[in-house]
Amino acid sequence: MLNSGPSSNLSLTETKQSSMEGSSKLVVLSVVMLLGSYLAGSIPLFMALSEEKLQLVSVMGAGLLLGTALSVIIPEGMQTLNMAYQQDNHHHHDEGEDHAENPVPHLIGVSLVLGFIFMLVIDQVASSRSRGDIEGGGRKGNVSWTATLGLVVHAAADGVALGAAATTNQTDVEMIVFLAIMLHKAPASFGLVTYLLHEGLERGRVRKHLLIFSLAAPSAAIVTFLLLTVHGRENLDTFSATGVAMLFSAGTFLYVATVHVLPEVTNIGHGHAHGGGGDQKGGFSKSELSMLVLGAILPLFLTIGHHH
Repeated sequence: MLNSGPSSNLSLTETKQSSMEGSSKLVVLSVVMLLGSYLAGSIPLFMALSEEKLQLVSVMGAGLLLGTALSVIIPEGMQTLNMAYQQDNHHHHDEGEDHAENPVPHLIGVSLVLGFIFMLVIDQVASSRSRGDIEGGGRKGNVSWTATLGLVVHAAADGVALGAAATTNQTDVEMIVFLAIMLHKAPASFGLVTYLLHEGLERGRVRKHLLIFSLAAPSAAIVTFLLLTVHGRENLDTFSATGVAMLFSAGTFLYVATVHVLPEVTNIGHGHAHGGGGDQKGGFSKSELSMLVLGAILPLFLTIGHHH
């Protein structure tokens, strides 16, 4: 009993130190994400980037989102939920309560599906509002704000993934999620600004839209981190919430990659093919397919040797 005091104080100190390290790392990554998104989006305001290069970055970003969701975020979320369940089960066992059914597999499926459906609903609402504004002869401002709002929600979901990853205190997981988000956000911010300029918005308003989009993911990451760590890193509820948040964000990653990015890229491929009058199949070129595969398997190589 005499030793319990100092050891608990030591673990509390270590927890506070790791929390401080995690929060400072997250702040640095959030600032880099903000600047990176804003600078990438500012490129069309100053210079034209070739469509082929932007296409390759978009394809690799989609591959990274897929690979990160399937090989990093989902396993990490499952591991975190299992830790929470084992602690809870051990607690009930000590109190002599009956063994409860393991809820982890059910939670995994529900969290993934909810993340996917969330992005699906947001996309449908944004696209229907855009169509309504255009068909109703609405002002261009309405259309542009709808487009920005849709992308802001996407970016905020990315931020939830980074914030949840930061609470796991696994630096490699955090960096892989950050890399996947950046390679997705850079083309997204570039595309947003290109679209807004095409809509005829003045450059001052375009910069405001870009700033709001750039702030979305860092803000969501910091808020998620604070919400998940408010009860302390070792708390059972924190483990459960972190696991659910990671799996939810994995569902959003899967949606953005498979339903949003890849079909758009494939459609552009179809357009090039029909316009060129050659191969009518369209789809991915060899370089695009290589970038997609590279992006998908890169997180696997980065997590080799990763131990919890």
